Amino acid sequence: ESAPEGGFWAICPEVPGANGQGETVEETKQSLIQAIELILEDRRSDVTRGLPADAIQEKILVG
Repeated sequence: ESAPEGGFWAICPEVPGANGQGETVEETKQSLIQAIELILEDRRSDVTRGLPADAIQEKILVG
């Protein structure tokens, strides 16, 4: 969506708190991707804290 002061902004409703902004649509998409990655990394750290050392952890790519 166009921002009133210029540029663009975007949100990801499936990831609360994830938003991006930029001067172009592509810049805005990249900003949003970075925000989603940071939020998910933070959530993963919270969830995995305290797991046993031998717990199996794997990353999967969706999409």
